[in-house]
Amino acid sequence: MTWDPKKYNEFKEERSKPFDDLTSHIIDKPNLKVIDLGCGTGELTKKLSQKLTNAFVLGIDNSAEMLSKAPKQENLEFKERTILEQIGDETKWDLIFSNAALQWIDNHGELFPKIISRINPGGQLAVQMPQQNENILNKILLQLVQEEPFASHLKNWTRPSPVLTLDEYAKILFENGGQDLVLYEKVYPLISNQKDDFFEFISGSALTVYQERLKEEEFTALTTEFKKRINAYFPLVPSIYAFRRLIIYAKF
Repeated sequence: MTWDPKKYNEFKEERSKPFDDLTSHIIDKPNLKVIDLGCGTGELTKKLSQKLTNAFVLGIDNSAEMLSKAPKQENLEFKERTILEQIGDETKWDLIFSNAALQWIDNHGELFPKIISRINPGGQLAVQMPQQNENILNKILLQLVQEEPFASHLKNWTRPSPVLTLDEYAKILFENGGQDLVLYEKVYPLISNQKDDFFEFISGSALTVYQERLKEEEFTALTTEFKKRINAYFPLVPSIYAFRRLIIYAKF
């Protein structure tokens, strides 16, 4: 995927709120060995490290564009690699953290046990993901790309969300040794101040996978129609978008 750090950071305040909720569940211990899967620009990775006592924190991301913005700090490192490459490495961690990244990896029924296997005894897992299967903008986009002419342009390729239900994550965590489970869905309301605010919010994430597969004029046509449908669903300004996210935490 191609990421635009500037576009993504236009909504960094909205994206940081669930980070604060997620980190509130983490138990700080001295000298933790921590990895942030899908760290993006590393701004929140740095914030995570500052919440912990003398922790070593590694942030990994597959986007060179994002990592070019990563901060420099003692005991904080960044590497360009995919999440799947990282968990293929047998290195173990005291805390595996991921804020709004795992929704881009398929097959969570296999992914989460693999991630858990990389946690040291007594370690922690903390994950936050958008609940894409329930969020209306994702639903509108998925419907649109299955219609013509976009279905033909994409050769009937779509990117359904791999995000599971809370019940399914609870079962995975429990069956893989998770304790003191904390799982919940929370709405993080977005308020539009002008006509295309909601489009701009999603254009920095969910649209990128389709942009990579479409010619410029095809993608322009897709975004034009997508904007029309968003504006039809949210005809008033201001409007509220009830953006749902999952918070998942466990000890092992």
